[in-house]
Amino acid sequence: MVLIGAVSAWQIQVWRYTAQLSEQSRLHTDTLNQLSMVGAAAQKAEQDKHLALAQKLSASEKSHFEKMTNAEKDQARLRDRLATADLRLSVIPAQGSAGGCSVPATAGAGGVVHAAVRAELDPAHAQRIVAITDEGDRAVIALAACQAYVRTIGSRVPVSP
Repeated sequence: MVLIGAVSAWQIQVWRYTAQLSEQSRLHTDTLNQLSMVGAAAQKAEQDKHLALAQKLSASEKSHFEKMTNAEKDQARLRDRLATADLRLSVIPAQGSAGGCSVPATAGAGGVVHAAVRAELDPAHAQRIVAITDEGDRAVIALAACQAYVRTIGSRVPVSP
């Protein structure tokens, strides 16, 4: 009787221990599944942010390219007009700096300053001035693109204290 009591007590303890292990294993599996789902959701959110940033940067790059192309076209038209004598660049010389040269005192029909003494620039000098302004325009457009890029990227990077 004692032996049967001891064996049945031992059997009951085995069943309890097995039930506890089974419950602990189930809880552990549930926890791992929840962590996996949270990790997948975080990864998806990060991928969505990355995709949104890539789209934003692509749009910014497209805008920069269009501005650069438009500036190049405008500069090419200006160079062509200067080369064909359709357009002439002129300057207003400082008072008395004409050095005895006779410069017409009337402005042309398309002139900005009326009745001022103007000196027409040599076409080669005008072409060099246009080339310099072209480089300046490109630099300003590139700087604006860089600033937009830094603003876009900077908005995603947390600032450390």
